Amino acid sequence: MNQNLQKLFNIAKKRAKIGLGLMSGTSLDGLDIALCRFTGSGLQTQFNLLKFITIPYQEAFKKEIQQVFACKEASLEKVCLLNEYIGNFHGELVLQALAGWKLKPENIDFIASHGQTIYHAPQRLHQQPGYSNATLQIGDGDHLAVKTGILTISDFRQKHVAAGGEGAPLALYGDVILGSKAGENRILLNIGGIANLTYLPANGDYTHIICTDIGPGNTLIDAACRKYFNKPFDKNSEIALAGSINEFLISALLDHPFFTEQLPKTTGTELFNLTYLENAQKRSNTLHIGHQDIICTLSAFTAKSIVGFITANIKAKDIKIFASGGGTKNIYILKYLRKALPDAIITNTGDLGIDPDAKEAILFALLGNEALCGEPIKIGNNPDVLMGKFSFPL
Repeated sequence: MNQNLQKLFNIAKKRAKIGLGLMSGTSLDGLDIALCRFTGSGLQTQFNLLKFITIPYQEAFKKEIQQVFACKEASLEKVCLLNEYIGNFHGELVLQALAGWKLKPENIDFIASHGQTIYHAPQRLHQQPGYSNATLQIGDGDHLAVKTGILTISDFRQKHVAAGGEGAPLALYGDVILGSKAGENRILLNIGGIANLTYLPANGDYTHIICTDIGPGNTLIDAACRKYFNKPFDKNSEIALAGSINEFLISALLDHPFFTEQLPKTTGTELFNLTYLENAQKRSNTLHIGHQDIICTLSAFTAKSIVGFITANIKAKDIKIFASGGGTKNIYILKYLRKALPDAIITNTGDLGIDPDAKEAILFALLGNEALCGEPIKIGNNPDVLMGKFSFPL
């Protein structure tokens, strides 16, 4: 047998596996690296987070990605170069993290890499005849594998699209495996660049699970902070708390077909960006309002869209909401959610044993474990597939 296939077979049949989950999101903050231990697969998965780190991106690297990020038109040469460069660069960051943890690459069974999304194009958004859903993540898995010497599983979203999905949110599979509990109605709410949630009903009926994007998370807030305050984000919600909601602007922001489209649905910064804000300001005649009020209104927009979705689509009582992502640090958004949803218990995924900052990286590590030794799980109308492409170091 080919030595790579033999090694893959040996890893797949190990009782316990050590994997690294890598996540680089739309916020471009840095690379999340989660070192995880798994036994079993599917609903029998047992999981431990052993180590976690976020290695921040330097501004120069962010600017390189931003040249092709969420752009309808971009340099094909730059996309080609970045695909190789990000794969190698993420490999270097993995080796840096392992050295800091005093671990060697041979101690790791696999890497599960999300890559860097540069364009997300569900058919509902691009509306080009003859073309279906599409999404593109770069950061080639072969380069990661060769750089680190570790079996790498990557490009998870393509199988989801090929099987009829939109390539997101992939959190569904991990949320069901790690977050379900009989007798409890749970919402696992992720507030990253984009906000998404998974609703897990108390009766465990997979046909009633909801997993979908909701709308903007931090992406518009962060973009406006960079533009108007030269800050990467609104630390401790200081800007939002100093401003006021402009009701005309928030009404215009919420006036978009996305919010009433059929579930499940996905979106990205291709829609929710500064052009979206500017168009809403023009329609509402609010181009003149203060910058603090813009940040406050955008923060309320994120929170209000979350509340509106939950109240319209989830009728269960006694709901527990477990939040994760950068939005869990947004004081304004969390305060708004607790006031608007007084009957819900709102906490974070730390209460499930899942570091809220590490959740998405953990979920990709879990998808890697499923690719190695799992079986497809049928959940509602979502594709029942195993995702990920294998790259060998040799």
